[in-house]
Parts: sequence; structure tokens; C-alpha cells
Amino acid sequence: MLPGISPYLGSTEAEARALKQEFDELTQPEYGLGILRKLLGIDLDGVPLDGQFPPDLLAAAGNAGSRSQLVLDIIRRENPTVRQVLQRFAGARGHYVFAGTPVQVADEIQRWFGGGAADGFNIMPPWLPGGFEAFADEVVPILQARGLFRTEYTGRTLREHFGLDRPNSQYAKKADRDGAAVH
Repeated sequence: MLPGISPYLGSTEAEARALKQEFDELTQPEYGLGILRKLLGIDLDGVPLDGQFPPDLLAAAGNAGSRSQLVLDIIRRENPTVRQVLQRFAGARGHYVFAGTPVQVADEIQRWFGGGAADGFNIMPPWLPGGFEAFADEVVPILQARGLFRTEYTGRTLREHFGLDRPNSQYAKKADRDGAAVH
């Protein structure tokens, strides 16, 4: 399992939360409402952004796929406002959002990994390239010191890093049968 995590980093927890708030305020409600309309099959026009999702609309929502189900599960479990859902899905697209110091983010990753909830993570920084650079510079060294992140690679390709054999190419076999040179 490789869940996505969107980490907002700050030198203090308050700074990280302020950064998240700053990004949340950039959310364009019209765009987000369109995405939710397509995803859930419900029209939220006229529903106050700072109000809860009307139960009758949720009952009518479609379950077209795993992403739709994720949204519905979050709404039913957490009872967020429409705006909170729009903000959550604007950047992280429904993946886990965490705001904290580099140590707090590393602690959270370790908690998930140590508890068997994740085998690793897809890092989904809130902005590029700065969010990724901050994670690489500030969180990765903590994870490496804890033995949770490699310090060097074991091969030249992703396949080699996972210890997987390279499959035979169907194209090389065809070229060989046709008398073509195989490179």
C-alpha cells in the first residue's frame, strides 16, 4: 500500500498550519464544485459553502468509482462543510493532508509504516518544486536517520531497486526471428 500524503511543512506546527490555510484560501470554489459534480453526480449549486452537505444530496450521489467512494466516505465520517471538502480535494485530491514540522511529518509517516498501514508513500507536495524540495531537504534526512528511507540505491533502475528480474522483450524475440539485429 502506497497512500498519498500531502505534507505542509513549517518550522513550527503553527507555521505549517498557516501555510496550509494560505493554500486553502487559494481554492477556487467554482472549479471544485464542478469536479465534485462530475465525481459524485450531484449538483451543489445553491448549497452554502460553509454549510454541511445536505443528506438528500448525499443519498443521491453516485458511486462510480473508488475516488467517488473516498469522497463520500470522508463526508459521512467527518461531516465537513462543502468548503472544507473543496479545500481538501483541491491540492491533495483526497489524499492524506498533514501540516506540521519535519519531525512531526516523519513521526506520522513512521506511525503509519510501523502500524502496517502503509508500505511507503507517494509524496504529493502542495506546490512544486518548493514543497518537494522542502520534503527532500527536511523530512528525508530524519527518515534516513531512523532507517526508514534508503541512503543509497541498490541498482540503476526501479526494477533493480525492487530486486525484480528484467522480463524478456517480445520485440527482441520478433526481431531475432525476422533476422534483424538485436540490440
